[in-house]
Amino acid sequence: MLVAQQKLKENIAEYILYMYQIEDVIRAYKFDLDTIIENYVKPQLPDNSFIGNYTTWYTDLIRNMKSEKKEITGHLHEINEVMVEISYLHSTLLNVMNDEKYKALFETALPNIEDFKQKSNLKDKNHVEIAFHALYMKLLLRLQKKEISAETENAFDTMRILLAYLAKAYRNMKSGNMDFINN
Repeated sequence: MLVAQQKLKENIAEYILYMYQIEDVIRAYKFDLDTIIENYVKPQLPDNSFIGNYTTWYTDLIRNMKSEKKEITGHLHEINEVMVEISYLHSTLLNVMNDEKYKALFETALPNIEDFKQKSNLKDKNHVEIAFHALYMKLLLRLQKKEISAETENAFDTMRILLAYLAKAYRNMKSGNMDFINN
């Protein structure tokens, strides 16, 4: 909860990846709030003073995932809404603002995004969503302590750099520091 709030303010890309992980944690614990709190939340807290806040947060997430029918797969509506904003920003940087640096980063990442798209079941997703799913897969591979080849690591890096730039642009947009008119 506190991590999610901090990431939402500071780095939208990290927030999305974190929330993907939290959704999977909830699924892994079969939506059992008591087990999540006892086995996942408490071991990470320095003391129990935040248990009430975390219990409320996880209760809301569990309720929302169930009501949105995300028990097996998919992402919460609020995360999808952020993804829509980021996707629009991606298109704006490429097509409206004609951001040369972003275009170069996208052109570098695009072959890797397309390659990941072909190897996954994400055929209906846009380039930004595919990049997020690729980086989430990298996180899962790391958590499983699986080896990642240098070539694959380089492919992930192109997407990571693209999303980092996009996250910074998103923060600027949300804070009103992005000039869409005089680009």
